[in-house]
Amino acid sequence: MEPDNGFSRRRMLAMSVAAAGLAVGFNRGAAAQAAKRIERLDPALDQIIAASEPIVDLATNLGGTVNTEGPLWWKEGGYLLFRGTDNKRWKYAPGQPISVFKENTNAANGITRDMQGRLVACEAATRRIVREEHDGSITVMASSFQGRPFNRPNDIAVKSDGAIYFTDPWTAADAPGETDLTFAGVYRISPDRGTLTLLVDDFLTPNGIAFSPDESVLYINDSRRRHIRAFALQPNGTLARQTDRVFADLGGAESGVPDGMKVDTAGNVYCGGAGGLYILDPNGKKLGRIVHGFQNTSNVAFGGDDWKTVYFCTRTSLGAFKVKIAGVPVPTAKKS
Repeated sequence: MEPDNGFSRRRMLAMSVAAAGLAVGFNRGAAAQAAKRIERLDPALDQIIAASEPIVDLATNLGGTVNTEGPLWWKEGGYLLFRGTDNKRWKYAPGQPISVFKENTNAANGITRDMQGRLVACEAATRRIVREEHDGSITVMASSFQGRPFNRPNDIAVKSDGAIYFTDPWTAADAPGETDLTFAGVYRISPDRGTLTLLVDDFLTPNGIAFSPDESVLYINDSRRRHIRAFALQPNGTLARQTDRVFADLGGAESGVPDGMKVDTAGNVYCGGAGGLYILDPNGKKLGRIVHGFQNTSNVAFGGDDWKTVYFCTRTSLGAFKVKIAGVPVPTAKKS
Protein backbone atom coordinates (compact mmCIF):
# COMPACT_ATOMS: atom_id res chain seq x y z
CA MET A 1 0.00 0.00 0.00
CA GLU A 2 1.10 3.57 -0.64
CA PRO A 3 1.71 5.65 2.50
CA ASP A 4 -0.99 7.98 3.76
CA ASN A 5 0.38 11.38 2.76
CA GLY A 6 -2.56 13.59 3.73
CA PHE A 7 -3.51 15.12 7.05
CA SER A 8 -7.03 14.86 8.41
CA ARG A 9 -7.99 17.36 11.08
CA ARG A 10 -8.04 14.58 13.68
CA ARG A 11 -4.62 13.37 12.60
CA MET A 12 -3.18 16.87 12.65
CA LEU A 13 -4.43 17.34 16.20
CA ALA A 14 -2.99 14.01 17.23
CA MET A 15 0.33 14.85 15.66
CA SER A 16 0.54 18.09 17.60
CA VAL A 17 0.53 15.94 20.75
CA ALA A 18 2.68 13.07 19.49
CA ALA A 19 5.12 14.99 17.31
CA ALA A 20 7.96 14.34 19.75
CA GLY A 21 8.34 10.89 18.22
CA LEU A 22 8.84 12.42 14.78
CA ALA A 23 10.90 15.47 15.55
CA VAL A 24 14.62 16.04 15.64
CA GLY A 25 15.45 17.64 18.95
CA PHE A 26 11.76 18.36 19.62
CA ASN A 27 11.15 21.06 22.19
CA ARG A 28 7.64 22.21 23.00
CA GLY A 29 8.35 25.86 23.81
CA ALA A 30 5.47 27.25 25.83
CA ALA A 31 5.79 30.74 24.36
CA ALA A 32 5.90 29.48 20.78
CA GLN A 33 2.91 27.19 21.30
CA ALA A 34 0.85 29.92 22.92
CA ALA A 35 1.60 32.25 20.01
CA LYS A 36 0.26 29.90 17.32
CA ARG A 37 -2.86 31.22 15.63
CA ILE A 38 -4.42 31.94 12.26
CA GLU A 39 -5.22 35.61 11.82
CA ARG A 40 -8.19 36.29 9.54
CA LEU A 41 -7.50 39.58 7.77
CA ASP A 42 -10.27 39.21 5.19
CA PRO A 43 -13.43 37.02 5.00
CA ALA A 44 -12.06 35.41 1.81
CA LEU A 45 -9.60 33.50 4.00
CA ASP A 46 -12.46 31.20 5.04
CA GLN A 47 -12.41 29.68 1.55
CA ILE A 48 -8.76 28.72 2.03
CA ILE A 49 -8.32 27.75 5.67
CA ALA A 50 -10.39 27.64 8.84
CA ALA A 51 -9.28 29.84 11.71
CA SER A 52 -9.34 26.75 13.95
CA GLU A 53 -6.96 24.70 11.74
CA PRO A 54 -4.08 23.34 13.85
CA ILE A 55 -0.53 24.45 13.11
CA VAL A 56 1.69 21.44 13.77
CA ASP A 57 5.37 21.39 14.71
CA LEU A 58 7.00 18.44 12.92
CA ALA A 59 10.56 19.24 13.99
CA THR A 60 11.78 22.05 16.21
CA ASN A 61 14.90 23.25 17.98
CA LEU A 62 17.03 22.42 14.93
CA GLY A 63 19.80 24.83 15.92
CA GLY A 64 22.58 25.16 13.37
CA THR A 65 24.47 27.47 11.08
CA VAL A 66 21.86 27.99 8.34
CA ASN A 67 18.10 28.22 7.95
CA THR A 68 16.01 25.10 7.61
CA GLU A 69 15.13 25.54 3.94
CA GLY A 70 14.05 24.24 0.55
CA PRO A 71 11.00 22.03 1.31
CA LEU A 72 9.93 19.88 -1.66
CA TRP A 73 7.19 17.24 -1.70
CA TRP A 74 8.20 14.06 -3.56
CA LYS A 75 4.74 12.79 -4.45
CA GLU A 76 5.51 9.30 -5.76
CA GLY A 77 7.57 8.62 -2.64
CA GLY A 78 5.14 10.19 -0.21
CA TYR A 79 7.75 12.26 1.58
CA LEU A 80 9.12 15.78 2.00
CA LEU A 81 12.73 16.76 1.39
CA PHE A 82 14.21 19.80 3.10
CA ARG A 83 17.61 21.22 3.99
CA GLY A 84 18.49 21.06 7.65
CA THR A 85 20.50 23.58 9.61
CA ASP A 86 23.51 21.28 9.08
CA ASN A 87 23.24 21.64 5.26
CA LYS A 88 22.24 17.98 4.92
CA ARG A 89 19.08 17.08 2.99
CA TRP A 90 16.54 15.52 5.33
CA LYS A 91 13.50 13.39 4.63
CA TYR A 92 10.18 13.60 6.42
CA ALA A 93 7.51 10.97 5.71
CA PRO A 94 4.27 11.18 7.72
CA GLY A 95 4.29 8.61 10.51
CA GLN A 96 8.03 7.94 10.28
CA PRO A 97 11.08 9.40 12.04
CA ILE A 98 12.88 12.15 10.19
CA SER A 99 16.07 10.83 8.57
CA VAL A 100 19.05 12.05 6.56
CA PHE A 101 18.39 11.72 2.83
CA LYS A 102 21.67 13.18 1.50
CA GLU A 103 24.81 14.04 3.44
CA ASN A 104 26.27 16.80 1.26
CA THR A 105 24.00 19.18 -0.63
CA ASN A 106 26.62 21.87 -1.34
CA ALA A 107 24.36 24.13 0.73
CA ALA A 108 21.54 23.71 -1.79
CA ASN A 109 18.80 26.13 -0.85
CA GLY A 110 15.83 26.26 -3.22
CA ILE A 111 15.01 22.93 -4.87
CA THR A 112 12.24 21.88 -7.24
CA ARG A 113 11.70 19.40 -10.09
CA ASP A 114 11.71 19.84 -13.85
CA MET A 115 9.07 18.54 -16.23
CA GLN A 116 10.74 15.10 -16.27
CA GLY A 117 10.65 14.94 -12.49
CA ARG A 118 14.37 15.50 -12.01
CA LEU A 119 15.48 17.53 -9.02
CA VAL A 120 17.01 20.93 -9.82
CA ALA A 121 18.75 22.95 -7.14
CA CYS A 122 20.47 26.21 -6.31
CA GLU A 123 23.81 25.21 -4.77
CA ALA A 124 25.00 28.18 -2.74
CA ALA A 125 28.39 26.68 -1.81
CA THR A 126 29.37 25.85 -5.40
CA ARG A 127 27.55 28.90 -6.80
CA ARG A 128 25.78 26.95 -9.52
CA ILE A 129 22.47 25.54 -10.73
CA VAL A 130 22.45 21.76 -10.99
CA ARG A 131 20.13 18.97 -12.06
CA GLU A 132 20.19 15.54 -10.46
CA GLU A 133 19.58 12.92 -13.12
CA HIS A 134 17.46 9.85 -12.41
CA ASP A 135 20.65 7.77 -12.17
CA GLY A 136 22.04 10.10 -9.48
CA SER A 137 24.59 11.89 -11.65
CA ILE A 138 24.83 15.68 -11.61
CA THR A 139 24.44 18.00 -14.60
CA VAL A 140 25.60 21.59 -14.16
CA MET A 141 22.99 23.82 -15.80
CA ALA A 142 24.78 27.14 -15.21
CA SER A 143 27.55 28.48 -12.97
CA SER A 144 28.48 31.93 -14.26
CA PHE A 145 27.29 34.98 -16.15
CA GLN A 146 29.56 36.75 -18.64
CA GLY A 147 32.55 34.90 -17.26
CA ARG A 148 31.93 35.73 -13.60
CA PRO A 149 30.65 33.18 -11.09
CA PHE A 150 27.16 33.59 -9.70
CA ASN A 151 26.82 35.13 -6.26
CA ARG A 152 24.98 32.47 -4.23
CA PRO A 153 21.95 31.09 -6.14
CA ASN A 154 18.98 30.98 -3.79
CA ASP A 155 15.57 29.96 -5.11
CA ILE A 156 14.31 28.34 -8.27
CA ALA A 157 11.19 27.70 -10.37
CA VAL A 158 10.67 25.67 -13.55
CA LYS A 159 8.15 26.76 -16.20
CA SER A 160 6.09 24.18 -18.04
CA ASP A 161 8.17 24.68 -21.20
CA GLY A 162 11.25 23.55 -19.27
CA ALA A 163 12.84 26.98 -18.76
CA ILE A 164 14.50 27.45 -15.36
CA TYR A 165 14.19 30.73 -13.45
CA PHE A 166 16.34 31.47 -10.40
CA THR A 167 17.40 34.23 -8.04
CA ASP A 168 21.02 35.05 -7.23
CA PRO A 169 21.55 37.36 -4.24
CA TRP A 170 24.85 37.83 -2.44
CA THR A 171 24.37 36.08 0.92
CA ALA A 172 27.97 35.28 1.92
CA ALA A 173 29.41 36.82 5.07
CA ASP A 174 32.33 38.33 3.20
CA ALA A 175 32.06 41.07 0.57
CA PRO A 176 32.20 40.20 -3.16
CA GLY A 177 35.69 40.06 -4.65
CA GLU A 178 37.06 41.65 -7.79
CA THR A 179 36.08 38.71 -9.98
CA ASP A 180 32.52 38.51 -8.63
CA LEU A 181 29.38 40.01 -10.08
CA THR A 182 28.56 43.53 -8.97
CA PHE A 183 24.79 43.03 -8.75
CA ALA A 184 22.15 40.62 -7.51
CA GLY A 185 20.28 39.12 -10.45
CA VAL A 186 17.34 37.03 -11.55
CA TYR A 187 18.01 34.71 -14.49
CA ARG A 188 16.37 32.39 -17.02
CA ILE A 189 17.94 29.27 -18.51
CA SER A 190 16.26 28.42 -21.82
CA PRO A 191 14.63 24.98 -22.21
CA ASP A 192 17.44 23.83 -24.51
CA ARG A 193 20.09 25.13 -22.02
CA GLY A 194 21.55 27.21 -24.85
CA THR A 195 20.79 30.67 -23.49
CA LEU A 196 21.24 32.23 -20.07
CA THR A 197 19.36 35.53 -19.77
CA LEU A 198 19.66 38.15 -17.05
CA LEU A 199 16.04 39.17 -16.50
CA VAL A 200 16.43 41.92 -13.90
CA ASP A 201 19.29 43.33 -11.82
CA ASP A 202 17.78 46.05 -9.62
CA PHE A 203 16.78 43.93 -6.62
CA LEU A 204 18.72 44.34 -3.40
CA THR A 205 18.18 40.73 -2.29
CA PRO A 206 16.15 38.72 -4.80
CA ASN A 207 14.96 35.63 -3.00
CA GLY A 208 11.75 33.62 -3.46
CA ILE A 209 10.41 33.11 -6.97
CA ALA A 210 7.14 31.58 -8.22
CA PHE A 211 4.73 31.60 -11.18
CA SER A 212 1.02 32.28 -11.18
CA PRO A 213 -0.95 29.11 -12.04
CA ASP A 214 -1.28 30.10 -15.72
CA GLU A 215 2.37 31.21 -15.81
CA SER A 216 1.43 34.69 -17.04
CA VAL A 217 2.96 36.36 -13.98
CA LEU A 218 6.30 35.86 -12.24
CA TYR A 219 6.55 36.79 -8.56
CA ILE A 220 9.95 37.66 -7.10
CA ASN A 221 10.46 38.92 -3.59
CA ASP A 222 13.13 41.28 -2.32
CA SER A 223 13.97 40.26 1.23
CA ARG A 224 15.84 43.44 2.11
CA ARG A 225 13.06 45.70 0.84
CA ARG A 226 10.51 43.32 2.47
CA HIS A 227 8.17 43.22 -0.50
CA ILE A 228 7.12 41.05 -3.45
CA ARG A 229 7.29 42.35 -7.01
CA ALA A 230 5.30 40.96 -9.93
CA PHE A 231 6.04 40.94 -13.66
CA ALA A 232 4.00 39.84 -16.65
CA LEU A 233 5.86 37.37 -18.84
CA GLN A 234 6.44 37.97 -22.53
CA PRO A 235 5.98 35.19 -25.11
CA ASN A 236 9.76 34.61 -25.23
CA GLY A 237 9.85 33.98 -21.46
CA THR A 238 11.47 37.28 -20.46
CA LEU A 239 9.87 39.90 -18.25
CA ALA A 240 7.63 42.68 -19.54
CA ARG A 241 9.50 45.28 -17.54
CA GLN A 242 6.80 47.93 -17.97
CA THR A 243 4.49 45.72 -15.87
CA ASP A 244 6.87 45.74 -12.88
CA ARG A 245 4.89 46.48 -9.72
CA VAL A 246 5.02 45.96 -5.98
CA PHE A 247 2.60 43.08 -5.47
CA ALA A 248 2.63 43.17 -1.67
CA ASP A 249 4.55 44.81 1.17
CA LEU A 250 5.20 42.28 3.94
CA GLY A 251 7.26 44.46 6.26
CA GLY A 252 6.38 45.45 9.79
CA ALA A 253 7.67 45.83 13.32
CA GLU A 254 7.79 42.07 13.93
CA SER A 255 10.63 39.84 12.79
CA GLY A 256 10.51 38.04 9.46
CA VAL A 257 11.03 39.01 5.81
CA PRO A 258 9.75 37.67 2.48
CA ASP A 259 11.71 34.56 1.55
CA GLY A 260 10.63 31.42 -0.32
CA MET A 261 7.05 31.42 -1.62
CA LYS A 262 4.53 29.20 -3.39
CA VAL A 263 1.20 29.62 -5.19
CA ASP A 264 -2.00 27.56 -5.01
CA THR A 265 -4.20 26.54 -7.94
CA ALA A 266 -6.50 29.53 -7.35
CA GLY A 267 -3.58 31.95 -7.60
CA ASN A 268 -3.20 32.73 -3.91
CA VAL A 269 0.38 33.43 -2.85
CA TYR A 270 1.97 32.04 0.33
CA CYS A 271 5.01 33.94 1.59
CA GLY A 272 6.70 34.72 4.88
CA GLY A 273 6.82 38.26 6.21
CA ALA A 274 6.72 40.20 9.44
CA GLY A 275 5.26 38.02 12.17
CA GLY A 276 4.49 34.86 10.21
CA LEU A 277 3.39 33.31 6.91
CA TYR A 278 1.01 35.41 4.81
CA ILE A 279 -1.70 34.24 2.42
CA LEU A 280 -2.34 36.79 -0.34
CA ASP A 281 -4.99 36.76 -3.06
CA PRO A 282 -3.98 37.11 -6.76
CA ASN A 283 -4.20 40.90 -6.42
CA GLY A 284 -1.79 41.00 -3.47
CA LYS A 285 -4.47 41.57 -0.82
CA LYS A 286 -3.56 40.11 2.57
CA LEU A 287 -6.21 37.52 3.44
CA GLY A 288 -4.59 36.02 6.51
CA ARG A 289 -1.44 35.31 8.45
CA ILE A 290 -0.26 32.04 9.93
CA VAL A 291 1.40 33.02 13.21
CA HIS A 292 3.54 29.97 13.97
CA GLY A 293 5.55 31.44 16.84
CA PHE A 294 9.01 31.42 15.23
CA GLN A 295 11.12 34.38 14.17
CA ASN A 296 10.97 33.86 10.43
CA THR A 297 9.46 31.83 7.61
CA SER A 298 12.26 30.73 5.31
CA ASN A 299 10.30 28.71 2.77
CA VAL A 300 7.04 26.89 2.06
CA ALA A 301 5.81 23.94 -0.03
CA PHE A 302 2.54 22.19 -0.82
CA GLY A 303 2.36 18.43 -0.42
CA GLY A 304 0.29 15.39 0.46
CA ASP A 305 -1.74 13.21 -1.91
CA ASP A 306 -4.06 16.11 -2.66
CA TRP A 307 -1.43 18.89 -2.46
CA LYS A 308 -3.46 20.47 0.36
CA THR A 309 -0.85 20.20 3.13
CA VAL A 310 1.33 23.26 3.53
CA TYR A 311 4.82 22.60 4.89
CA PHE A 312 6.84 25.55 6.10
CA CYS A 313 10.41 26.03 7.29
CA THR A 314 11.68 28.56 9.79
CA ARG A 315 15.17 29.27 11.09
CA THR A 316 15.12 26.11 13.21
CA SER A 317 11.93 24.17 12.52
CA LEU A 318 9.61 22.36 10.13
CA GLY A 319 5.85 22.75 10.49
CA ALA A 320 2.62 22.00 8.63
CA PHE A 321 -1.06 22.85 8.34
CA LYS A 322 -3.94 21.82 6.10
CA VAL A 323 -5.72 24.06 3.56
CA LYS A 324 -8.82 23.75 1.39
CA ILE A 325 -7.26 24.73 -1.96
CA ALA A 326 -4.52 22.61 -3.49
CA GLY A 327 -1.14 24.03 -4.34
CA VAL A 328 0.23 23.99 -7.86
CA PRO A 329 1.61 20.42 -8.17
CA VAL A 330 5.31 19.73 -8.57
CA PRO A 331 6.08 17.49 -11.58
CA THR A 332 6.82 13.82 -10.93
CA ALA A 333 9.09 11.42 -12.80
CA LYS A 334 7.81 10.45 -16.24
CA LYS A 335 7.09 6.76 -16.66
CA SER A 336 9.17 5.10 -19.35
